[in-house]
Amino acid sequence: MSYVIGCDLGSQSAKAVLMAPDGTIVATHSSSYAMHHPHSGWADQDPADYRSALAESVRGVVAQAGIQPSAVTHLALSSQVDGVVPIDRAYNPLRPAIIWLDRRAVDQVAQLERAIGADALFKRTGLNLDASHTAPKCMWLRDEEPDVYRAAEWLPSVGGYALAWLTGRVIQDHANSSSTLLYDVTTRSWSNDLIEAAGLDRAKLPEIGEAVDPAGTLTAEAASALGLTTGCVVVVSTGDDHASCLGAGGVRPGVVIDIIGTAEPVGVASSEPVFDDTRVVETHAHATPGGYLIENPGFVSGGNTLWFAKNLLGVSQEEFFRLAAQSVPGANGVRFIPALSGSMAPRWNDRVRGVFSGLAMNHDASDLARAILEGNAFAFRDIYDRLSAMGLASSVRSVGGGARSTLWLTAKATLCRTPIQRVTTAETSAAGAAILAAVAAGLFSGLTKAVDSVVALDPTVIEPDESATAAYDDAYHDYRALFDAVEQQV
Repeated sequence: MSYVIGCDLGSQSAKAVLMAPDGTIVATHSSSYAMHHPHSGWADQDPADYRSALAESVRGVVAQAGIQPSAVTHLALSSQVDGVVPIDRAYNPLRPAIIWLDRRAVDQVAQLERAIGADALFKRTGLNLDASHTAPKCMWLRDEEPDVYRAAEWLPSVGGYALAWLTGRVIQDHANSSSTLLYDVTTRSWSNDLIEAAGLDRAKLPEIGEAVDPAGTLTAEAASALGLTTGCVVVVSTGDDHASCLGAGGVRPGVVIDIIGTAEPVGVASSEPVFDDTRVVETHAHATPGGYLIENPGFVSGGNTLWFAKNLLGVSQEEFFRLAAQSVPGANGVRFIPALSGSMAPRWNDRVRGVFSGLAMNHDASDLARAILEGNAFAFRDIYDRLSAMGLASSVRSVGGGARSTLWLTAKATLCRTPIQRVTTAETSAAGAAILAAVAAGLFSGLTKAVDSVVALDPTVIEPDESATAAYDDAYHDYRALFDAVEQQV
């Protein structure tokens, strides 16, 4: 019997799922690791943590299921996008990973603006010129850590680094590559012109492959660490947003996937590249062969709730949500801009920071907690409205830890006038990776067939709360006015 494993290398942990041949998830396991912020706007992680967390998670699911390691024939990854891990010829990391949350490369963004311009970049890449993307981070390494840049044989993504360690091959998929500002989203290939404009070395970029293609088999070192055999095939894999969309059924047009984690990517599948003239959403390659994902790649959302619960209240996130429920729609006039790490809705602006407004002596922690949830919901509406205006949205599915909050989903459903359905598939991003592995293993004839067999939905649909519509609309208009005022000051 052939089993497959999907692993998610996320922002806070690695998660693994073991999938049986019929698509049933029979075991899950996770292993956490840290994020480091040595300076304002910086976000690093130790690549050694990726290796050890992958190993622990994979060993965990195999042990839970009580199967032989040889029964696992294929493995795939879902990994955080927009990171870079410089590695040498032996695939050793030369410094900590610079991850998606990092926005240190603002000077390099200015360099790209001068070299090619934001408009030209958007037309070629479908991306906003922003420090969150990979090219400015690679340019920062060249400018600020030249010894590391020169010593780097390759500059892969987080997933590309993990694949190099697992297989001895430096390759990543179109989805990861399309979030670099160096990839032509229409021709679906590295662009020599864009690489030259960035002043980077083409030879340092990974090979590009389809997400379901085999990258190779496990090296002896990786097989020993993971407790698997060297016969296990590792597929090229994809980014976490894209895998989460697979794990939630986001392979058909119209199905908007809302991924509520530390960040909150919101995306919808498309068969062709579609460009948003307001640039709230970007155009990425999808994990589906030849497909596209039209998405906002993720404003910090669940991270806001964790920040407030941990650093200001000293309570759990569960207690945070209980507090928010004690307030009312509109949070008694308190407003919050969810931009602790820069804004990605209603406009991209990495200089904007989080703001509370409307505070008075009558407010307590419940109103502030409610305002944070509502601020996140307002940002979701900004994104959903763009997808709807572009003719891409017909339904919404929510996944991730935040999807457990009926309060949060009801606010979104009310603001957007659309029902929301939860996805109940365990560990959606890792499950999406397992779907890739299952297709590569021949367990399903294609991704659509696999998604239809694997994805599970909660039969209870979250409907808009008509009694709260006016309060939420008023609060949303306040929020947009506040955002405009804050943005004018930065």
